[in-house]
Amino acid sequence: MIATILVLGLMLLASTFVWADADKMPEPNASMTQAASAPEQTANQTANRIAPPPVIADDGLHKQPWFLDSFLELADDLAEAQAQGKRFAIVWEQKGCPYCEELHTANFAKPEINRYVRDNFVVLQLNLWGDRQVTDFDGEVLAEKALARKWGVVFTPTIHFFVEKRELKSGESGLEPGNKQLAATMPGYFRPFHFARMFEYVRDRQYERLHFQKYVAEKVKEKREAGKDVDI
Repeated sequence: MIATILVLGLMLLASTFVWADADKMPEPNASMTQAASAPEQTANQTANRIAPPPVIADDGLHKQPWFLDSFLELADDLAEAQAQGKRFAIVWEQKGCPYCEELHTANFAKPEINRYVRDNFVVLQLNLWGDRQVTDFDGEVLAEKALARKWGVVFTPTIHFFVEKRELKSGESGLEPGNKQLAATMPGYFRPFHFARMFEYVRDRQYERLHFQKYVAEKVKEKREAGKDVDI
């Protein structure tokens, strides 16, 4: 009987200590919550620093996942870009072009460039030797490679930046072709600094004020005066 009472007493005492320890456990506070979520925040920050990787399509071209996929009716594509508050650009590339690859693996790989272009431009990729049917601004329907010849595209990558819809030029029978509707052209590969400045130059309509090379010189001077290195 005495042994039974002692066992029950010890069990009661043990349970009291368990509950006492539980009562003393600290409540989660803000710092603990922040610490627990830190890995998730770090993962999100890391993701924000990584640009979406390009893919290699069936035609052998590197493509950004956000490039425009359309019916290739260029006047409509420009109108759609403007409806989104963006400018319209066409990038010409070809299979096996080392500088086209560099465009994707160096320039678009920089998250700040990738994000700026995605946020401010609708970009359509055309193949210098492609057979897809494209409707030019003047209404003519022709293959990509024929359009390239019509517009005089001889280098890849070449990027055509178009005027806004209200600025489109008209001829006797309708709109002028696309090569007459340009705000600026990037005739070949530009390294990241110049590449980024070109998109800013068009977005901010700086082509109305000065030549692109003078615009770049201004930006280089600004950064150096601010004590920043410029990789040109």
